[in-house]
Amino acid sequence: MSSATALDHVGVAGPDLATLAAAWERLGFTLTPRARHAGRRTPDGPVEAFGTGNRCIMLREGYVELIAVVDPTAFNTLEDTLARYAGLHIIALEIEDEEASLQRLRLAGLDIPGVAYLERPVDDADPTGLKARFARLPLPRAPEGTLQLIRHLTPEAIWQEGFLHHANRAVALESVVMAVASPAATSMRLSVLAGLPVVPDPLGGYALPLPRGMVRMLPPEALGSVFPGAEVPALPFIAGLVLRTGDGNLAARRLLAERGVPHADLPAGLLVGAEATGGASLLFAPG
Repeated sequence: MSSATALDHVGVAGPDLATLAAAWERLGFTLTPRARHAGRRTPDGPVEAFGTGNRCIMLREGYVELIAVVDPTAFNTLEDTLARYAGLHIIALEIEDEEASLQRLRLAGLDIPGVAYLERPVDDADPTGLKARFARLPLPRAPEGTLQLIRHLTPEAIWQEGFLHHANRAVALESVVMAVASPAATSMRLSVLAGLPVVPDPLGGYALPLPRGMVRMLPPEALGSVFPGAEVPALPFIAGLVLRTGDGNLAARRLLAERGVPHADLPAGLLVGAEATGGASLLFAPG
């Protein structure tokens, strides 16, 4: 099967990983240990340490990656990205067969040199321990950010039971929302990448429904209907995400109040503004 099967993860980028991690821990998330990225710059190149590292919020369905530059002397593309804005810059869709997906994308006319294989330790403090490995197919030169297909080669390394329990009871990555000047152009790119059709979004623009999860591509004027008060620093803009909880938002509501985190109680759930997350609007949806 070459089409995407799920919204695998989204990535929040910031200038400092420790600061970003502390912000999300305050919201009641359990984070994986710090891990530095490594991989091949070209399909046949050597594996090398990259300049970026991450900590992740693993959910029963999908996850959120917090990413920053941890070694500015090593190869990375994040510094140019952060010049636009801090916040969401990565959308990764899950696939089951990277070679079949590569063939499909090439037949669609995309110039993709091959499968990029990435890896990182689960914990930098244990470099000889478990490694997370991925097969990745990026959409070349996407103005919206890093849009990619990914297959986990070692899912057991990061979906460990100890990482899946969060004080706010978050369990699933439900959707990610973009504000874009041309929803038609963005939706075409995402549809080609996923190998799936888009549908009209009720707020205008388009949505890409996946077997699990959704990507919404909205005109800027519609963004406030999903994330009231959200400001658009630049277009295109990956504005925010929706996480489903497993307890009807009871734990998240209590935790946000106890920790003094500003939030709004909306019909769709509990909204935490971008200032509390490092740049991404966050909606807790009751489940």
